[in-house]
Amino acid sequence: MRAEARIVAAGDGRGGTRLAVLRGESPLLLRRTGRPADGWATVHLVGGAAGPLRGDELRLDIEVGPGARLEMRSVAASLALPGRPAPPSRLTITATVAGGGVLHWLPEPLIAADGCDHIAVTRVDVGEGGRLLWRDDLVCGRHEEPSGSVRQDTMIRYGGFTLYRHELAVGPGAPGWDGAAVLGGRAVGTLVAVGVGLPAGPAGPDAAVMPLAGPGMLATAVGADIRTVAGALDPLCEQPTLAPAV
Repeated sequence: MRAEARIVAAGDGRGGTRLAVLRGESPLLLRRTGRPADGWATVHLVGGAAGPLRGDELRLDIEVGPGARLEMRSVAASLALPGRPAPPSRLTITATVAGGGVLHWLPEPLIAADGCDHIAVTRVDVGEGGRLLWRDDLVCGRHEEPSGSVRQDTMIRYGGFTLYRHELAVGPGAPGWDGAAVLGGRAVGTLVAVGVGLPAGPAGPDAAVMPLAGPGMLATAVGADIRTVAGALDPLCEQPTLAPAV
């Protein structure tokens, strides 16, 4: 399956946000949800089909213009499945945030089902004066099953310079993979904040918050299950805890 989705959020000149483009194909269906509040637009990603399955090629493009504030969520966890013999499934996400724009990417976790082979590529460009929260959670296998293979390749740039670059590989296809011994648990989550600050210090016994070499911070957590990760990172995603980065 091949599918693409695109969203363009623009400031309306009155402190609000309008969705100039909101277009998707199954399984990448986009739905505006809730009522606009405080200038924000909220969009949920709805899975219109099972997967991603082996062989799927999916792409999501996000553009946030000056003065626009966009929050992206998903209605449920994404489940990477094995499917028929085929190349790895792939999801490519590209996002741009202009100066004065704000993007919060806060989806539900990705679950790597046994036998899956999935690649997630993320490229985010934030202009000077833009702000970003980018959350990625991964669960290695469903209940009492081994993890499938997932490779996450994430790069976030600010003002034309690379601020954060990270690659994570789990499952049988990962070099040196030995189950939970590699991660210290079955779940891992990261939260990158650009242009905003996060509370200093650890977010829990298996979590850490650290500054990046630029106007940003990184929080990461591991746990035996996603509840531990959520317990550490969810409070950091609440807007009242955010403060402008120094």
